[in-house]
Amino acid sequence: MELQSKIFVAGHRGMVGSAIVANLQSKGFTNIITRTSSELNLTDQKAVADFFASEKPEYVFLAAAKVGGIVANNTYRADFIYENMMIQNNVIHQSYVNGVTKLMFLGSSCIYPKLAPQPLKEDYLLTGLLEETNEPYAIAKIAGIKMCDAYRDQYGCNFISVMPTNLYGFNDNYDLQNSHVLPALLRKFHEAKVNGVHQVEVWGTGTPLREFLHASDMADACVYLMQTYDEKGFVNIGTGTEISIKDLAFLVKEIVGFAGEIVFDITKPDGTPRKLMDVSKLTGLGWKYSIEFRDGIEKVYKDKFLQHA
Repeated sequence: MELQSKIFVAGHRGMVGSAIVANLQSKGFTNIITRTSSELNLTDQKAVADFFASEKPEYVFLAAAKVGGIVANNTYRADFIYENMMIQNNVIHQSYVNGVTKLMFLGSSCIYPKLAPQPLKEDYLLTGLLEETNEPYAIAKIAGIKMCDAYRDQYGCNFISVMPTNLYGFNDNYDLQNSHVLPALLRKFHEAKVNGVHQVEVWGTGTPLREFLHASDMADACVYLMQTYDEKGFVNIGTGTEISIKDLAFLVKEIVGFAGEIVFDITKPDGTPRKLMDVSKLTGLGWKYSIEFRDGIEKVYKDKFLQHA
């Protein structure tokens, strides 16, 4: 990508998309195109076709998606598969039709089988059954990877895919019904502290292990791979380190300064027991994360909850 290349970041208001825009701007890229969902409905085939025909972007970061945590994924199963498939189909196909130089599709670590060996290597895709609660979302994301590969095979398109681990960062979703575990914990502990509540409930047993990557690091990896990676398949993006939900809860409690107790509600689902990325392919390509976990959480907490206090 040249600094003046026309770059379309789909999903620029989300945590990942906004981080990609910020990273591109910090590196001096000046011709970034964005559209809000009200300006361009990516599930609308004609609207997307018209947009690509008129704007003719050279590079596309496909970070737009319908996303959520366990509750949202399991409750809105039809919405998750339909909307994500429509977004992908429209953007990937129109990128081919309009001669986009390169496209990057962003997936999710939930594409891996629920009980896949750990850490998760790229070639474990489609080797077992998916986690039931987010199967529709995962299938949509798998379809996106395969679509990029198919357009590469049939048409010679330089379409690549990346699979981020669990992300956190600025512009995250803190809705307690639809958010992921880390922002949900930050909000729960902060509100309990502010309201003088003496106990915070955490879903599940606390035993599942999770890996977390700051969205700013994720964006840096995406821009790096857009410049350097041109192959079939996909690349895991993560840290290669993990923490239990229990230890995460106590870490967030400490950072927030909550003095009460933590109660684990074992009637609630745990989700996948362990989900750690094998990032040897990524590090072999020359990229490694830079934001340490505790530092990252402290920055996010300060930005979201303390700057306006």
